[in-house]
Amino acid sequence: MAPALRILLSQPALARWRPGIEEVLGDRPHEFVTIEQAVAAGRSDLDLAFITREVTGLSTKHELAPALRACHDVLRRAARLRWVHIHSAGADRDIYVELRARGVTVTTSSGANAEVVAQTALAGLLALARRLPQLMAAQRAHHWAPLLGAGLPRDLAGQTAVLVGWGPIGQRIGAFLRMLGLKLIVVRTQAALAPDGIEMVSYADFRAVLPRADWLLLACPLTERTHQLVDAQALAALPAGAGLINVARGEVVAEAALIAALQSGRLGGAFLDVFEHEPLATDSPLWDLPNVIATPHSAGHSDGNEARVAALFLDNLRRYLAGEALANVAR
Repeated sequence: MAPALRILLSQPALARWRPGIEEVLGDRPHEFVTIEQAVAAGRSDLDLAFITREVTGLSTKHELAPALRACHDVLRRAARLRWVHIHSAGADRDIYVELRARGVTVTTSSGANAEVVAQTALAGLLALARRLPQLMAAQRAHHWAPLLGAGLPRDLAGQTAVLVGWGPIGQRIGAFLRMLGLKLIVVRTQAALAPDGIEMVSYADFRAVLPRADWLLLACPLTERTHQLVDAQALAALPAGAGLINVARGEVVAEAALIAALQSGRLGGAFLDVFEHEPLATDSPLWDLPNVIATPHSAGHSDGNEARVAALFLDNLRRYLAGEALANVAR
């Protein structure tokens, strides 16, 4: 008989997904260990873990709540741990880097929130393009200020967007941009044959295409290659008045250089959902700049994500039990 699988998950996840997990497990011996139980009992005999959104809670990767720290301690001491599935699309938190370094397979929920993040990126671009921050400031001041004369927004059709990243999120963003009539240049790991109407280049050509960008959109993972990719030189290469949309990771952008470009007016505006340090410091100029929309890393939040994440976990659990390759393995 196969040894019992000891599965770590939160109490809410167990309550909601137990029937589906047990259906996949079938006759395989198993034990569910909640994170709360593992912390209280000092458990270390775990084989796999399912880390859902409520486990992370309001913590960021820079500032962890005590409950999340305790969960990470459980993962660190679980010598038998072989696989962890996480709710996020990225696996750049320190704990997942540590687990991968010791040979634990970490799978992500890439694609689960792609539609939602793409919609948010599009909302940010449209808000900047249609001068919504300016109009909302006028609304708060009870000031009737139509967009006339020099304040007229430019037509989006015919503008050029440079999109960094071509995963599930990037592809959905690209579809939305093309629907609006923008020309699309995609920056990805390797240049490739592109669908009609899309130009694809490698990171080696990133700087070369920036002078053509009306919009720079970031939807890439955080890696050694993308860390501080958008630095002062890259920002200076953009045309005056260009816009920046970041739904990737804050560390992809050199934040001090970004603030300087926004304060000078050379960069037309930015929609930022991610920051170098989260939560964003209360004294950051980004809160108050009139050409910035700053949101608290919420681009992917939606009431349908939980079920999509669970479906990805259950599919991978079937693969795990069958000895097949897992999907969305973090590299």
